[in-house]
Amino acid sequence: MNISYPYSFDKTGRTASVDDDRHIRDMIEQVLFTAPGERVNRPDFGSGLLQLVFEPNSDELTITTQFMVQAALQQWLGDIIEVNNVTVSSEDSSLMVTVAYTIRRTQLVQVAQFLR
Repeated sequence: MNISYPYSFDKTGRTASVDDDRHIRDMIEQVLFTAPGERVNRPDFGSGLLQLVFEPNSDELTITTQFMVQAALQQWLGDIIEVNNVTVSSEDSSLMVTVAYTIRRTQLVQVAQFLR
């Protein structure tokens, strides 16, 4: 059983669960939007992505962000997924991250988009 993220309850009042594919997507979201230092027992967990939302937009920042996100995903989820491509775009106060990845266990290719 995989616990849903964010934590919630199902119709029966029990902890909501999700299938493996959704659980992997949830783990990617946690890596992307957790700031290093935010987790007490894993201070280096996360990507630092949200810190870059307020930086001036440039091609260099976009490329740096893509490499940073890909490195964080490989570090924390590399045994579960293979990251194929990461695209990051920023408009006003919104950040769009698209991650194309292959689930290692099933070799299923997935694409997930995250907006903050």
